[in-house]
Amino acid sequence: MMMRTLLCIGVMAVFVCSININAVSGQLSSTFYDKSCPRAQSIVKRVVKQAVAKEKRMGASLVRLHFHDCFVNGCDGSILLDDNATFTGEKTAGPNANSARGFDVIDTIKTQVEAACSGVVSCADILTIAARDSVVELQGPTWTVMLGRRDSTTASLSDANNNIPSPASSLSALISSFKGHGLSTKDLVALSGAHTIGQSRCAFFRTRIYNESNINAAFATSVKANCPSAGGDNTLSPLDVVTSIKFDNKYYGNLKIQKGLLHSDQQLFNGGPTDSQVTAYSTNQNSFFTDFAAAMVKMSNISPLTGTSGQIRKNCRKAN
Repeated sequence: MMMRTLLCIGVMAVFVCSININAVSGQLSSTFYDKSCPRAQSIVKRVVKQAVAKEKRMGASLVRLHFHDCFVNGCDGSILLDDNATFTGEKTAGPNANSARGFDVIDTIKTQVEAACSGVVSCADILTIAARDSVVELQGPTWTVMLGRRDSTTASLSDANNNIPSPASSLSALISSFKGHGLSTKDLVALSGAHTIGQSRCAFFRTRIYNESNINAAFATSVKANCPSAGGDNTLSPLDVVTSIKFDNKYYGNLKIQKGLLHSDQQLFNGGPTDSQVTAYSTNQNSFFTDFAAAMVKMSNISPLTGTSGQIRKNCRKAN
């Protein structure tokens, strides 16, 4: 088991979390590419910085790609694979179709990393670093990324449909899903805080705003303007009505006044066992940042391919 200590300090309004690794998790290491591709992390950082500067929402999209990758057979870059003659991949699964994005940013990173050190850095690791750097670019915490994942050669439409939690999930279903991936209820609440950035499709929250009672009436009315009762599935609304392009703790404050956009969001503050953690994060951003950073490290360690398993794909969209 990976042992770690977490030290967090406030620096010029940016919360910095430094994770000191005392032992690696499996075969992952924070120094994995230090000799084989020392420029890898700086390349990822530069491309992510450019992409987020061009479109703030891209930061949320890259975090979501990493999450949706890790919850389907581990953090193995499978979400990046295009369909081919032997399998239908994850991109057209319900949770990803018309919503998963950022693939072109990962392609740009991969092209530049391959130019620096061909066949060395995995797409799975690029996704992991990009997620961290996206959070940092949106003024959230940073953390030490563990590296050394290898890439899968296949993907699964059915696994993506079955393993990624639905926005219609109950709290018990969310807890069960995260537990099945080795993540605690505390991790669930912390990682859900990623919804402080980004937007969601009308199709994912229509039922909530038109049919549920545990929703702020004025908030529901305002969102309906962007999400008709029929049609308009792809119209977007911010997951955090206060600050959707800044990584902060406002998401939790929204939940306390029944302004969670998704059913699954509001389940975290609905008279259940996670109410107290939501309240704590709503009043203490430092605590949220600390727990989010630790939970991201934990999530990125879900069933990685290491050693001789998998491969290092030279094109993230297809196996070598």
